[in-house]
Amino acid sequence: MKLTWLLLSIILVVSIFCSAMVYVHYNFKREDSEEDFFFGVSFGGNTTSQAKLLVDKVKGYTNLFIINSWEFSTNETALNEICDYAVDAKMKFMVFFDYLAHVAYPWHLTWLDAAKERWEKQFVGVYIYDEPGGRQIDLGQWDEGIIYKNISDYGKAAEFFVSSISATWSMQDLKNRSISAFTSDYALYWFDYLAGYDTVFVELGWNHSRIQQIALGRGAANVQDKEWGAIITWTYENPPYLENGTRILEDMKTAYRAGAKYVIIFNYPTNPPGNPYGILTDEHFDAMETFWEMTRSPHQGGIEKVEAEAAFVLPKDYGWGMRTVDDYIWFPTWGPDDQAPLIWENMNKLIEKYGLKLDIIYDDSRFGFEEKYSKIHFWSSMID
Repeated sequence: MKLTWLLLSIILVVSIFCSAMVYVHYNFKREDSEEDFFFGVSFGGNTTSQAKLLVDKVKGYTNLFIINSWEFSTNETALNEICDYAVDAKMKFMVFFDYLAHVAYPWHLTWLDAAKERWEKQFVGVYIYDEPGGRQIDLGQWDEGIIYKNISDYGKAAEFFVSSISATWSMQDLKNRSISAFTSDYALYWFDYLAGYDTVFVELGWNHSRIQQIALGRGAANVQDKEWGAIITWTYENPPYLENGTRILEDMKTAYRAGAKYVIIFNYPTNPPGNPYGILTDEHFDAMETFWEMTRSPHQGGIEKVEAEAAFVLPKDYGWGMRTVDDYIWFPTWGPDDQAPLIWENMNKLIEKYGLKLDIIYDDSRFGFEEKYSKIHFWSSMID
């Protein structure tokens, strides 16, 4: 009898210990997983009350708040207030600065100096400039103050684009403080990373191919050892601007499946009549909450992750917009060239063949990519 009780006691102790280990292992793993993925919304309003309203709305199913507002980037008191509010809501945050103004707003630099200490890991980084690659393609200059002279070939265009961003005071201010630099874009992701960005958000919107944009953004990040994300942006130029909840959910799931570290919902313009949350409606919030629950479950809610296994290699410095076969190359006055039709044809064949398992990268000797992919296709080869 005593032996039986002894055995039962031993079994009970072992059972409790194992259960505790499983619990600890699962929760640490879950915490690590949550740290590795950020899901959030951008705010483009102009008052702290609007920002707080949005934080309160989404704090239960997001973990990142992007303060994407000129009014906040020029008002230190208001900026600090909403940063504190987001942190109190257990959210991380990122701040947009069109540029870091040494003269007009000298507090920008002291704010950066204090931010990492004040908010620690809750402060993710700075969203600096906006769509530099897309602006370069469509406007011929990523910034109004940048003037291109004596640019006669793709190599010189790439060199000037990269150096003109990396040499700005704003980018240098962030690098000198080891603060991560973010932006969103719809073209030239490869060159954004070369210019110094730590993370680029691939824009999913309009009528652009989701798979193609992800292949370009993820490919650039994979080869250059950077991080990438996706931002769900406008599909329409007029209300409702965003897709409906069902389609936004699919976009979020697609980005997550492809390995995005960040998934963001873009929220602008700020205040359509009768909607205190900008352009986000109940169906969008419902989709966001559904997506969040999918990512929190042990098996990712049935969202199977996909890794790139094949690469499509573009010519070095070939800064093509790639939205259509006749898109621009570096400038609105350049392109397409004689290579574009073959590149376009081969790219679409590979997208059809591999889907989300395809990365689109550049032939650049500074980066080794042969070991990252099991199959490599160069642009100049005919693809069946």
